[in-house]
Amino acid sequence: MSGAMEIGTGRNPRMAALAVLDFLYPPLCIACRTRVAEPYSLCAACWRDVSFLDGPGCARCGLPFDADPGGETLCAACHARPPAFDLARAVLRYDDASKPLILAFKHGDRLENAPAFARWLERTGRPLLDRSDLIVPVPLHRWRLWWRRYNQAAVLAACLGRIAAKPVAMLALERKRPTPSQGAMPSAKARRRNVLGAFRVDAKARETVKGKAVLLVDDVLTTGATLEACARALRRAGAARVMAVTLARVVRAPYADV
Repeated sequence: MSGAMEIGTGRNPRMAALAVLDFLYPPLCIACRTRVAEPYSLCAACWRDVSFLDGPGCARCGLPFDADPGGETLCAACHARPPAFDLARAVLRYDDASKPLILAFKHGDRLENAPAFARWLERTGRPLLDRSDLIVPVPLHRWRLWWRRYNQAAVLAACLGRIAAKPVAMLALERKRPTPSQGAMPSAKARRRNVLGAFRVDAKARETVKGKAVLLVDDVLTTGATLEACARALRRAGAARVMAVTLARVVRAPYADV
């Protein structure tokens, strides 16, 4: 019996429902909105434009290298000033191709792209997820959360937790004071000062993170100042290990002030 007859006679209702949905709401590229074969994916042209960070990089922060130096090589910045987190990885290079995707998700209510981003985070972060006990999003201050209506890092963490079957502690970290946007800071040093002491683990959440390997989730890593401030707060609360995975990262020259 043909597939069409099976659908028509109800022998495969799930396939029938999917066929109807694809007909009414065809899957679209999450970037340019052209039709694609699978939902939550990029078309071939947009895929070529986006730079995935899956080549050689710093063993600590994941900064991409032009060539593979071999071994557990650190970048100059991690040599000079080891970060507070143990490991960090990012999915994409933050550039002209990925920036519109991320800003639309962060500020434009394009939350329908979260499942695609979470799949990318799971693929890139799998080695970190395997060593993690708990996923924690980087928090927004309550005033900014009220204004924006959602925390993009929390949305990513929730989707990633479902895919990876890992617990997510949404409220483990708290941003205890409002800070100006990191994007408005003129330098890496200013970014570090801006978030110094800005995060804490609430007393009720200390038992949740104590002795645990925590995986931080955020949208963009620029200088790492926010992740470092979060990592310090988690370590003060007793976290045994702090790692991080972000959707994108700014890639600077090897000896830039990071």
